Amino acid sequence: MAFPPLADALAPSLETLEQGLLRLKHLRPAVEMGRRPVHVLYGGAHLFQARSLGRIREIARAAMDSYAPDGTTFAWALGLSLAPDAATQLRNRVVEKLEREPVEDYRVDFEDGYGVRPDAEEDTHADAVGAALAEANRQKALPPFVGIRIKSFTSAKSARRALRTLERVFQAAGPGGCPSGFAVTLPKVSLPEQVNLLVHALSAVEARAGWSDGSVALELMVETPQALVAQDGMFGVPRLLAAAGPRCRSLHLGPYDLSASLGITGARTTLAHPALDLARRLLVLSTSGTSVSVSDGPTTVLPVAPHRGDTLTRDQQAENRRAVHAGWRRTAEDVKRALEDGVFQGWDLHPAQLPARFGALFAFFQAELEPAGARLRSFLERAAQANRLGVMFDDAATAQVLLNTFRRALACAAVTPAQVEHATALSVEQLARMRFR
Repeated sequence: MAFPPLADALAPSLETLEQGLLRLKHLRPAVEMGRRPVHVLYGGAHLFQARSLGRIREIARAAMDSYAPDGTTFAWALGLSLAPDAATQLRNRVVEKLEREPVEDYRVDFEDGYGVRPDAEEDTHADAVGAALAEANRQKALPPFVGIRIKSFTSAKSARRALRTLERVFQAAGPGGCPSGFAVTLPKVSLPEQVNLLVHALSAVEARAGWSDGSVALELMVETPQALVAQDGMFGVPRLLAAAGPRCRSLHLGPYDLSASLGITGARTTLAHPALDLARRLLVLSTSGTSVSVSDGPTTVLPVAPHRGDTLTRDQQAENRRAVHAGWRRTAEDVKRALEDGVFQGWDLHPAQLPARFGALFAFFQAELEPAGARLRSFLERAAQANRLGVMFDDAATAQVLLNTFRRALACAAVTPAQVEHATALSVEQLARMRFR
């Protein structure tokens, strides 16, 4: 008995497969992300001024000069085991970063960092923030990424207040006040309806303020159990992403609200808690292959000296040093943990945390430089073929990850172009153009 070719016999199933692959391609279009920030520093809206970022640089540099005057001390404070020359190089690179670009992303906060205030007072601050953003933009004093965090949409009253603040900030900023990389962050998201409301609101205020359509990105804070597990028991994050559409730039883990909702006690509430590890990894899984990035939450152990003044005793000076170093080490540990999960961004609460974030991040990229470069060179020697280098097995997907690692490292100044070119045997221009499918 003659049988038709198997592919012909299974033609209906093949058609179903093709339809499924098209849906998958729509969900995971593998678009180019471009540069993304490695952190976001936030501060209360009542404190924001056009010159705020200059003050942040001063605080971060003062912490470095006072509590890490040399590379060995700096590396020790971060819990890094580095040779003296490598430690000095790391410190120098962080100092250069703080001088040139101390903040990559800044969020003016109208929520937890601001509190509940009378409407008239928040109106005044919203107007002032919009004007300050416009002024800083004219002075080219803003970081590559900036934005505001509005109040949550957890009640009709709170939503109205958030929309009113959003509108006033845009109006005060004016048509020329929208910098590139601007975003609005929505906290305590639980429902797609909340996301839909913000999408429509952004389109409306862009039109009213004279900003180009789609110029403002949207960020969602995942800090409620309902955002992760929807009311019907299904995974909720993909629905939030679908509601946000192409405006969504990133998902931000809100660890402390989420911990409280899960009944985790204060003493156990750290970024290392298993529940937060799970949430972080779920966010990474839900955004893989998309243009949406993931941001970790903040370290709440701040590197702040308990004693102030010019006449401190030796014991007080030593206590200050221990407090700052303890805060730095905790920040460095949290940054390293997130990096191991594929999360390259996190929140900072205080300018003095910036040395630890950049130090831990730069050390990570420096350690990756040579082995990643060797693997990428080996792959390129046998382009489009799986290959072995020692015990590491690489294919095109892995090579793309290696390529992205170098791009991230260059964007945040963790490594120099000369180092990348030496490690990969490729020019920076070649790395920028290269794609693996």
